[in-house]
Amino acid sequence: MAILTVTGKAVMRSISPAVAIFKHMNVHSLLAIAGMAGPLILTATDFTAAFTSPEYNLIKDSISSLALTSFGWLQTIGFLAIGLLVEIFTAGLLFNVKGTRGFRFSIGLLVFFGFALLLIGAFRTDPVGATRTIEGAIHSLTATSAFWIFPVAIMVIAPSLKNDPDWKSIFRYTIIAAILAIALVITLGVLPDEASWFGLLERILVANMIIWVEVAAIKLLLLSIKRGRKAKNKVDSHETANTLP
Repeated sequence: MAILTVTGKAVMRSISPAVAIFKHMNVHSLLAIAGMAGPLILTATDFTAAFTSPEYNLIKDSISSLALTSFGWLQTIGFLAIGLLVEIFTAGLLFNVKGTRGFRFSIGLLVFFGFALLLIGAFRTDPVGATRTIEGAIHSLTATSAFWIFPVAIMVIAPSLKNDPDWKSIFRYTIIAAILAIALVITLGVLPDEASWFGLLERILVANMIIWVEVAAIKLLLLSIKRGRKAKNKVDSHETANTLP
């Protein structure tokens, strides 16, 4: 009985911090969770589809060509999910970053970035060497647009992050991610689709983009919890003051 009591207390102690954090969560926390979920879903669906498709080569084949395999529908779901969730997460940035000049333009670009990800999932690429179709052309155009919109968007939002004390910590990382994205997009642009490591390079490019989204989303979640805690403490202090004789 004593062992059960001790175990129960230990479990309660481990649960208490999680409960406390949950109590301080708000609408902005949900927007952050959307941003955190998107990259995880895309990563899970991409690798699951890749490893269950024997004919697919992660290193050589493009990410888009995975949609042409028997389990390509998983990747389609991943892109549709991250596109929608990035759109939701962008609203969190809009309401939680103290914007400077160009901030709203960067938010607009991130909205287009999320929409492009949706279109990438909705329209499949054409097989290498096959006749170009309208669906394949839309996919190619939106993929190229997404790859270029992302670095421009975070480069434009960087000054706002630098001038906001709550976001300043990811300013340098944002600049590095933007420069890396531009370098990778240019490299992919001159690299033929048949290159033996095209798929690997493209995955590094996509990883760079979604990791930034993940980092910014985690930052937003922590910030929302911090602000929620402050708001609750302020309310508690006000109620305590009113109850004093």
